[in-house]
Amino acid sequence: MSELIIWTYDWVPEGPRGFVRDLRLRWACEEADLIYVVKTIPFDGRETNHLARQPFGQAPFLNDGELDIFESGAGLLHLARKSDKLMPPDPAGEAETLQWTIAALNSIEMVTVPWWFLEICGDEDNQLAGWMGKRLDQLEKVLSEREWLAAGRFTVADLLMADVLRVPKVRAFGDRPATEAYVTRVTDRPSFKRAQADQIRLFEAADEKRTEKGAN
Repeated sequence: MSELIIWTYDWVPEGPRGFVRDLRLRWACEEADLIYVVKTIPFDGRETNHLARQPFGQAPFLNDGELDIFESGAGLLHLARKSDKLMPPDPAGEAETLQWTIAALNSIEMVTVPWWFLEICGDEDNQLAGWMGKRLDQLEKVLSEREWLAAGRFTVADLLMADVLRVPKVRAFGDRPATEAYVTRVTDRPSFKRAQADQIRLFEAADEKRTEKGAN
């Protein structure tokens, strides 16, 4: 069996810890009981130091034997095909999982990330607020009628959607009880907690190394 390697940064500032997107791949492996290792690339110089493996200078990317995969969504779908814990094997369940996985990226995250960026930049006239509110309201209706997005059970689509929605500013945008219950339900899973804790430990350990390096 080929070795799964998840690549992330060797360090990030405190703000994004617990949210860097290698967490999505870690979480999927934890859910599916897939054995994996985590390796790192330097955070300093990140925009140019790994372009051969990630053409946009981002993390994560995934190695599975001879396969090299960038973009967290692509990595998640690759991992989902390895385990029916992440995606049902029947055509209808697979199709439903795929459509909601893509929806998390294309219909929700493509709105929430630009909105969030403008918010943290202090844009007082954030023109994306109405668009995002509409999308979140539409999703709220869906989540008020079902426990899981696809196939009547947890899938990789829930993993990704909950990760998109759990960003604190997004989570606090409006009163959507079904969505809040959904995010809580998904992130209460032990696999998420293990993956998040492991990521944070990696970056905390890097703090000590950077401190020691600065002192020398």
